[in-house]
Amino acid sequence: MGLATPTSIMVGTGKGAENGILIKGGEYLEKAHKLQAIVLDKTGTITRGEPRLTDVVPLNGFPREEVLFLAASAERASEHPLGAAVVAGAEEEGLTLTTPSDFKAIPGHGVTARIDGREVRIGNRRLLSENGIDFAQFEEELTRLENEGKTAMLVAVDGKLAGMVAVADTVKEHAVEGIAELKRLGLKVYMLTGDNRRTANAIARQVGIEEVLAEVLPEDKARKVEELKRQGFTVGMVGDGINDAPALAVADVGFAIGTGTDVAIEAADITLMRGDLRGIAAAIQLSRATMRNIKENLFWALAYNTLGIPVAAAGLLSPVIAGAAMAFSSVSVVTNALRLRRWCYKPLAGKTA
Repeated sequence: MGLATPTSIMVGTGKGAENGILIKGGEYLEKAHKLQAIVLDKTGTITRGEPRLTDVVPLNGFPREEVLFLAASAERASEHPLGAAVVAGAEEEGLTLTTPSDFKAIPGHGVTARIDGREVRIGNRRLLSENGIDFAQFEEELTRLENEGKTAMLVAVDGKLAGMVAVADTVKEHAVEGIAELKRLGLKVYMLTGDNRRTANAIARQVGIEEVLAEVLPEDKARKVEELKRQGFTVGMVGDGINDAPALAVADVGFAIGTGTDVAIEAADITLMRGDLRGIAAAIQLSRATMRNIKENLFWALAYNTLGIPVAAAGLLSPVIAGAAMAFSSVSVVTNALRLRRWCYKPLAGKTA
């Protein structure tokens, strides 16, 4: 009885490590099979997290090169991947950027800075609206970029709209396959992102996700996970960034992408070393296989004891036979646990769990 659970957990966690799934403890391996909903952060989890500059749209008489120069110079001090994409795009075009002053990053909105004495704001609709900058007449162009799955950012100079820059991130190679497998396992799949709803929906359509949590500020990600838990779901969260760490900690099981930040890996319960979304389905399958194995071990251990104890109590069992039966019970439990070593990830291929 004492061997039934720990032997299966030990073999299961070892098998996970062999497949690039690092599990911090047996309790998380046991919890994973209960998951009902899985929340996937978009950038770096569903997408590669390596966005590239795709469009520069000058407006109100500003030259294209000036819009890109001001936007990229303002983003030089930013650590956000979208800002890095704008900077990289400007450098590829041969622009010599300047160092911003008075730089300020506003989480979930954008950045502000002074470039050569000019006040530059680059970010989403909320950033410009809160500063009284009108962009209504260019809403159609902004919507067009977002419907193409691009993240469009508005650029304002000295309180006047100067243009737009758009960046796009590509979907990971096996993202569609991994998400489809999660659905076949019976999980409800959500995509979580700070992007506006149009861009988020465009990416979600590409990968087959119907439930989209868009325009979520970094500090609100954990709250969204808590809301799902209050609805009665056992929730898994998958992320790779610093701002995903609170949500990973709040979730019933947190999955970190191994190619992400150390903070996310530390906050998570399971780390997927290969950064492949199929690893989530593999972890859940491994959890289910381990729990089946534990139940089998408990059944045989209980069966031996249920049959053996009354016979021994009646004085009908010699100590030699009793000792041999006890040893055989332990051997059978360990042998059954070792069967997990033959486990390998097998996609359900169209079946529903």
